[in-house]
Amino acid sequence: METRKRYEQAEKLLLCDRASFASHTRGRDREEAECPYRTAFQRDRDRVLHCKAFRRLKHKTQVFLSPEGDHYRTRLTHTLEVSQIARTISRALQLNEDLTEAISLAHDLGHTPFGHAGERALDQVMEGGFRHYEQSVRVVEKLEKDGAGLNLTWEVRDGILHHTSGQQAATLEGRVVRIADRVAYINHDIDDAIRAGVFNESDVPREIREHLGDRRSIRIDTLVTSIVENSGDDILMAPDIQTYFDQLHSFMFSSLYRNPVAKREESKVEGLVSRMFQYFVANPDRLPEEFRGIRDTEGAHRAACDYIAGMTDNYALEIYSALFIPKSWAVKVTNLP
Repeated sequence: METRKRYEQAEKLLLCDRASFASHTRGRDREEAECPYRTAFQRDRDRVLHCKAFRRLKHKTQVFLSPEGDHYRTRLTHTLEVSQIARTISRALQLNEDLTEAISLAHDLGHTPFGHAGERALDQVMEGGFRHYEQSVRVVEKLEKDGAGLNLTWEVRDGILHHTSGQQAATLEGRVVRIADRVAYINHDIDDAIRAGVFNESDVPREIREHLGDRRSIRIDTLVTSIVENSGDDILMAPDIQTYFDQLHSFMFSSLYRNPVAKREESKVEGLVSRMFQYFVANPDRLPEEFRGIRDTEGAHRAACDYIAGMTDNYALEIYSALFIPKSWAVKVTNLP
């Protein structure tokens, strides 16, 4: 028996009835021969892990723009923390850990440079708006592998699309990623804010600390335990834990996400992104070769948006500088007396 088929049989023995089984996937947009060693969801995880967009996450902002220090989160470390939390929940609930991991690793592939400031800037200039979760689906369906996409299963793409807001994912694994994403970023952003001196652990309201915990690891354990103990047909926390978690979320918005000191550099992002976008719309021939097919079939706006959304922070600064910052003129003087 092929290794893949043994894994598929093991899923039916180990996973609960509500789990997503790799052998029952709704499939891919393009049919492919099955891998003899990996299930469909394991194969998707590997494709995400090896794609270019995943590697770029290490140089994209999570909360602080270009922080000076080795220990601040990036979009990549955020993704790995989401994956760890989501896999723990899925394993405890006897859901499909491979599907959960594939969605987790891919959920932010379409995120812009400069974090949500970059997302807001592209949303203002792009026709029809811009949402990073939709762009993440576009990355895996259209942009990777020179336009061929990764040809992921329907379940992974559905989980990516619904990981942030609006309609819930069709699978419980996708819903696990959605709640794990929130658990991860709230807690690691607190850690980064304390490291940056924006606030102290004691500034977190006492009632929240008493019920959720006064350290990151304790809070995550409290939240994950509540999810595992209260989930069934849906992925839920206990009502009282959810209330305090919502209060913690509100605290983070007032103390960090909208803090003018912590976010003072973000005011520059809108102009930077907007000016680059307008430049490439007006000069589509200056787009890199890999985006010219999109320019010809979907228009310059779409191509410029895809190009800028895929940039890392430093690359965006380099392109902006090359386009708009004047360089000094160096004159070589010869034949001096």
